[in-house]
Amino acid sequence: MTTGTASRSSTATGTTAGSGAPTPAALPRTYLCWLAGVQAGLLGDAALYFALGWAASAHGGGAAGLVLTAVTVPRTALVLLGGAVADRFGARRVMLVGDTVMLVATVALALVAADRGTPLWLLVAAAAVIGTVDAFHLPASGSMPRRLVPADRLPRALALRQAGGQGAVLLGAPLGGLLVAAGGLSGAALADAVSFGVVLLVLLRVRPREDGPSGPSAGLLREAASGVRLALADPLLRAALLLTGAAAGALLPVVSLLGPLLARSHGWTAGTAGLVGGGQAAGVLVVAALVARRGALARAGVGAAAGLCTASAGTAVLALAAGPVAAVAGSAVAGLGSGLFACHLGPLVLTGAPATHLSRIQALLTLVQSLALVLSNALLGLLADTAGATLPTLLCALATAAAGLTALATPTLRRA
Repeated sequence: MTTGTASRSSTATGTTAGSGAPTPAALPRTYLCWLAGVQAGLLGDAALYFALGWAASAHGGGAAGLVLTAVTVPRTALVLLGGAVADRFGARRVMLVGDTVMLVATVALALVAADRGTPLWLLVAAAAVIGTVDAFHLPASGSMPRRLVPADRLPRALALRQAGGQGAVLLGAPLGGLLVAAGGLSGAALADAVSFGVVLLVLLRVRPREDGPSGPSAGLLREAASGVRLALADPLLRAALLLTGAAAGALLPVVSLLGPLLARSHGWTAGTAGLVGGGQAAGVLVVAALVARRGALARAGVGAAAGLCTASAGTAVLALAAGPVAAVAGSAVAGLGSGLFACHLGPLVLTGAPATHLSRIQALLTLVQSLALVLSNALLGLLADTAGATLPTLLCALATAAAGLTALATPTLRRA
């Protein structure tokens, strides 16, 4: 047993007493405090999203699609501007304003839903507010780990955040179902309002570094454009953004779109389809927890490429699975690869971005993912209608493998 003094000394030097093994440095308390608030917000959001989707489904499939579109369109259209605003006025300020707007909006949604039920116009309006706030909030929130955590601990910090995000995904739908059963959409909206209150209280205590106006203003639109120019001119950022787009287009639709279609083609139940999706989330969660505890690989680019190759193998197993057990196993392997990719590429982008452009690069990352996902969802859905779900799933596996091998063949990424 080591003494308290010896323990503090070993932590400072990065070794464990008596073994000489590296001990990961503790993450800053400020970051952990902020992350706790973020997780409360994510759980509340996941529950509200379920409640909105459930209420929209009562109006038919077209109405449900309209509500989803009302979130996606403003988020995609305004996200570059949102990144410029966060870099200009400070990520913390933008998050405070966004969370305040959402607190007011969710309370209003709860009151109107309690009085008038869930008319379609109310659901579309709520979705549009969420998408608009997301356009400004996501780039600001995405830049916060870099502002709160030293570079050497950033991979573990982002992995811990990803693990929490996957936990919110796993718990959000069941929680939303309970809230809807108890109080309808109004109850879910009130719960989300409480979560925004928690986030606001945390943000009032957290003060990140490098957060504020950065020199004379050139106009928000020009500043947004400068973020795009910077990313395209930087070899590492350009390669990372292209790889992110390829991964988003080939990986994200597998569980959200193709997984349910595969389940229906095999005659499996909704519960089985849920297990397939849960396998992917569990795989991501395992890798994120491991990286958060032990740290990432020394070469982030190689780790990201290995993650894509692993995800490709899992996706192929899922596509060819004849039974639920193989499908869940394939989904879990795909999740392991997805987690490995995200836990290595995320820190690469954050550390590669200049401090003056953190939020703008995060905005561009969000835009690349959104555009790739919208395009691939449309194309893969059409292909599934004409050729069945197996073929597009196999194509996703091939595309993911191609992206991983391309990353390994790209010197900028391989050496990063």
